[in-house]
Formats: sequence, C-alpha cells, structure tokens
Amino acid sequence: MTALIYGAYGYTGELIAQEAVDRGLDVILAGRNGTKTRGLAIQLGVDSRVFAVGEARSHLDGVDVVLNCAGPFVETAKPMVEACLATGTDYLDITGEIPVFEALAERDRDAEDAGVCLLPGVGFDVVPTDCLAAHLHDRLPEATHLRLGIDAPGSVSGGTLATAIGQAGAGGMVRRNGRLQSEPPGSKTRSIDFGRGPTHAVGAPMGDVSTAYYTTGIENVEVYLSAPEFAEYLLRASDFVTPLLAVPLVKPGLQAFVRALVSGPSPDERERERVRLWGEVTDGETSVRSRLETPETYALTVEAATTAVERVEAGSDITGYQTPAAAFGPDYVLDLDGVEGFLDE
Repeated sequence: MTALIYGAYGYTGELIAQEAVDRGLDVILAGRNGTKTRGLAIQLGVDSRVFAVGEARSHLDGVDVVLNCAGPFVETAKPMVEACLATGTDYLDITGEIPVFEALAERDRDAEDAGVCLLPGVGFDVVPTDCLAAHLHDRLPEATHLRLGIDAPGSVSGGTLATAIGQAGAGGMVRRNGRLQSEPPGSKTRSIDFGRGPTHAVGAPMGDVSTAYYTTGIENVEVYLSAPEFAEYLLRASDFVTPLLAVPLVKPGLQAFVRALVSGPSPDERERERVRLWGEVTDGETSVRSRLETPETYALTVEAATTAVERVEAGSDITGYQTPAAAFGPDYVLDLDGVEGFLDE
C-alpha cells in the first residue's frame, strides 16, 4: 500500500514524512515546489512527484491513500478530493477549517459510491477533541449540548498562521440546533478547570464545531480556548481590522510574509509542552465532564496523522465521509504516544 503526502516540505508535512519513513511506510512525497519536494525525498530516500494540486488526478497512479498537508485547505482540499474520487483513492488531511469539514461532509454519498473514505482532521485539530466528544457521548447518550475546551501553550508554524489569516473575518462559530451559527469574535467566555484550577477561556471557531456534530449527533456545540482576559477584547477589536484583508493583495501578501518568517516550534518545545483538554455534555438535567492530556499540538499531529495513514493502509473498512472518532472509535486517541486520559468526573 502506497501513501502520497502532499505538501510534504511544509513544517508539519516534513515532520510527518520523516515519521512515516521511520515507521517503514511506503510513501511518495509530493508538492508544487520541485526543488523542495525532490530535495526532501532524496534526503529521506523515497520517491517524489511534483504537481500543482489542480493537476492531482493525473499523478495518483499507484497511490492508495493521499495525506494532504498543504494548507490553507480551503484552497487545496476540493481539487485533491475530486482527484481522489475520480481515481478511487482514500483522502486524509490535517485541516482544522470548518468550511472544509462541511464541504467534505456534503461529498459523503460520492465517496460511498467511489468506495473511498474522506477523512479530514487527522491532526491535533480534531483528533483528541473528537475522541473526547465521542467518549462523553458514550457516557451520556441523550446529551443535547457539548462544550469543549483546549489549553494549548506554544508557538505555531507559518502554514498555520497563513491558514488563520485566510479564515480571519469569519468571526466566532457555534452550532445551534444542528446548524452552524456565527457570533462576534470574543463574545463568549467561560471559566474552565483543565486540571489545575479555573482558567479563563474564550469561544473559538475550532473544527469541532463542525465535526463533533457528525461524530455524536449532538446539535449544540461550543469550543473554547484558554486565553488571558484581555484576549477577548482583542478579538472584539478584530472586527475593525479584518475588512483590510478583503483588499486585493493584502491577504496573500500577509500569508506569504508569515510563511517566510515563522518556522514553528522547536524540537525541544514539541517534546516538552503538554496540552490539556476538557469536555462537558448535558441533557438539561444531568451533566458529565471528562479531561484529556496530550503531547504538544504538532507532536500530536505527527503521531495521529501517521497512525491514521497506517490504519487506512491496513485495510480499515471505512468509506464515505468520516471523522477520526467515527472512523477509529473514541479510544483512538488513547493509542497515541504520550496521551493520558480519559479522566472522568
């Protein structure tokens, strides 16, 4: 079984490519930059293919599964998915972008007909939180409301920042009665105990607002990120800044700038830092809570994405649109190195 890693020379893609080779997986590295793609492939001793994502269909011969690591995924997911559906190739990616999750969910029937799986979000966002949501749903199957919290210190890569810039202006996002609903940035806050006492957190449009609904069927979903209290005021002020991103060349110029300037966390940071997650479900009368602790976000992404490729390559009988917990079960996250949980209340 052969996996093609697209965007392999990016910060996260390179870490995943190295891990896949270390595990002995049969991989092909791919991307649109020939120098970077071929250079990394030579370094790792594997084959490479150079193509723009819109040309993917003619470059997937002999490939069983694609792992898309090239963001922003709102730009790369659709053409790569079209190529995978046309060639009968399973599709995975490491997105956390709500529009991508929603767009791929709409292709569920197409994927079923093609006999392939569409499995986005096999990185930090959304593997641990998706599994936490599924675990909480198992504890309280009649739950009607789900709240998730993430306490994640550390830096981010240029690619992640470029994706965030691309999504700027979308504001906050929650799910109400099964439908996505936008909210002003910074408008929702709460105190969350991630295991070390109450922590201030602010609502964030994380991918789980989309995926947790498909995983659990719970129609009301909110996600929070730990942040100092002044962060909510900065988020509210962002409403006055984001219109600038609509000016031609401003957004792509800023994305190119951060890609060049920001390198991502160091190996020591990836090894040292920990992330704490919290979740709560309620049916209106009963509430249950659980916590989870994982390695640093990029370290977890490398482990989760590579393991997902292994499981799909091993012949996991999954087709159609999937979330990580729907595909592999809520205990999937517990099989990843360095994960501690679930701690139930």
